[in-house]
Amino acid sequence: MREKFDILIIGAGASGLAAAINAKRTAPRLGVAMLERLPRVGKKILATGNGRCNLTNLNANSHVYTNSGFAGSVFSKYGDERVLEFFKSLGLLTYSDSCGRVYPMSNAASSVLDCLRFEAERLGVQSICENNCEKTEPTDGGFLINGKYTARKIIVCTGGCASPSQGSDGSGYKLLSSLGHTVTELYPSLVQLTSPDRQLRQLKGMRVHDAVISAVGRLSRGELLFTDYGLSGIAAMEISADIAKAAKTSPVKASLDLIPSMGERETADFLFELRGKCGDMLIGILPRAVGTAVLKTAGIDSKAEVRSLGRNAFIKIARTAKNFPMTFDGTKGFQNAQVTRGGINIKEFDGKTLESKKVPGLFCAGELLDVDGGCGGFNLQWAWASGLLAGESAAKSI
Repeated sequence: MREKFDILIIGAGASGLAAAINAKRTAPRLGVAMLERLPRVGKKILATGNGRCNLTNLNANSHVYTNSGFAGSVFSKYGDERVLEFFKSLGLLTYSDSCGRVYPMSNAASSVLDCLRFEAERLGVQSICENNCEKTEPTDGGFLINGKYTARKIIVCTGGCASPSQGSDGSGYKLLSSLGHTVTELYPSLVQLTSPDRQLRQLKGMRVHDAVISAVGRLSRGELLFTDYGLSGIAAMEISADIAKAAKTSPVKASLDLIPSMGERETADFLFELRGKCGDMLIGILPRAVGTAVLKTAGIDSKAEVRSLGRNAFIKIARTAKNFPMTFDGTKGFQNAQVTRGGINIKEFDGKTLESKKVPGLFCAGELLDVDGGCGGFNLQWAWASGLLAGESAAKSI
């Protein structure tokens, strides 16, 4: 006997839970269920924001996403304010920091998941866990899923390829491809960069609070953490998808501006003035090991008497600190990525409803679509907003 539902959500992560709740709130009479391949819903939510869940950003509406126009269409209905209203309706209170990042007042990602899970249960949404979607076929009046579930509408929220251990295994791309949709090229994004540079081993664990990476025609600014394999930190992660794409053909030459708050000449003048006061001229600016690496790269003996150096030496040091060379050969891959760059072609979906233009009755939300943003809650904002819109749209179409 086949189980019948009005709406079946495939994938019960952030966007899937939001879709299920909003579908049921929009039309309480409808039978709504979530099909999830993991033993429980929302596992990936628990890992977000280092366990704190940076659930949105107050600057999301002006953030530059991949395919910002399409994302903007969704945010015109469910912007960050509306998303926060949604969470407040679940009983979740939040606070924001100076960068606009929003966290639950409990500082626990589990609070976010519990509020979503309890509301879905309260509304009567059925959770079918440990059930992978292996096959979906359009039928008269709806869809047949895995040969045993029927649904009048389906919402695909399976996520991308990032962090497969948390449930995103890329299966949604195969599913939608089988239904006639196209997938753009996929790259890991918001992930650590890898480098063949040997000097990194000596810099392992060194952190630069503010730096700029310049590579592949892009600039990325933020904190940097040197590792034995390459770079981590916001500045590295923000540019990772572009590095991943370029590194497919050849290693990427890049430069680091380790003192972005000062110009080259200003830096040289500052160091020159210090020459008679400080034995280690970079100790007050950069971590010692990083400063030593800058001097070595500039061709300056770190043990040289500072007062014996001429002005040209300080110009070399400043130039090197502002243009520290690095080579990247890739990233730590989808296994370690926070999100996927690329996805289902957004031209094949209606930005006002998130319904497929190719398969009537099929809706899509979340990372599966070709929309992604930077660090700071922007990708979860997209997940919630697209899930809420898809759930409402699917319910209203019945």
